[in-house]
Amino acid sequence: MKFNLKFAILVSLCCFLGLSAMSQKKGFIRIFDGKSLKGWKGDSAHWKVENGVIVGEVTPEKQLKENTFLIWEGGEVADFELKIQYKISAGGNSGIQYRSELVPGITYGLKGYQADIDGKNEYTGLNYEERGRGFIAKRGEKVVVDAAGKKVLEQSLESTQALSQVLKLNDWNEYHIIAKGNRMQHYINGVLMSDAIDNDVKNRKSSGLLGLQAHVTSEMRVEFRSIRIKQYAN
Repeated sequence: MKFNLKFAILVSLCCFLGLSAMSQKKGFIRIFDGKSLKGWKGDSAHWKVENGVIVGEVTPEKQLKENTFLIWEGGEVADFELKIQYKISAGGNSGIQYRSELVPGITYGLKGYQADIDGKNEYTGLNYEERGRGFIAKRGEKVVVDAAGKKVLEQSLESTQALSQVLKLNDWNEYHIIAKGNRMQHYINGVLMSDAIDNDVKNRKSSGLLGLQAHVTSEMRVEFRSIRIKQYAN
């Protein structure tokens, strides 16, 4: 009886731990199959799948005149969480575009909020509005944008230098974007990098497209994998 009771307790504990792990992942769906760009659209001169990861590349032979994006074809995102792993070259410049819209006259061009990524980790983690208001919240900042569009620093989260120590150079990092209502939080490797509350009703966006950026530069390579999204009903 004692043995059976211990066994039952052990089984119950394993089940509990398994269910806990499942509940943490509940609601997230994978939007990259690890094999192809099915469900995504972009310039094939700069985007491909290689060894199970999405690769965005700019080479001396294949230059960009404008920033280009690999755009998710799953529809617009509004309130959501995104988890995505990335790795970028030392001279790379990229980002994760969300709640964005197409730029007229530019194929695969987007404008909107961006979770920034760069190889030197000078800007990685901040919130930047592509073709819009520019820096919304820099790394280490919690910013409130008021109704007139003025950006007010509400809180310093940590120094940008201290936060840069969390970022791995030439290795895999995990971005976690949480966008709910007018608040957007950018986490990397589990640490909050920037926090923005946008009260600028005229210019803010509550929904839009999701995309990955290859930035105009002489040469760069960025890789993405394990892309998962959880969307919330509005």
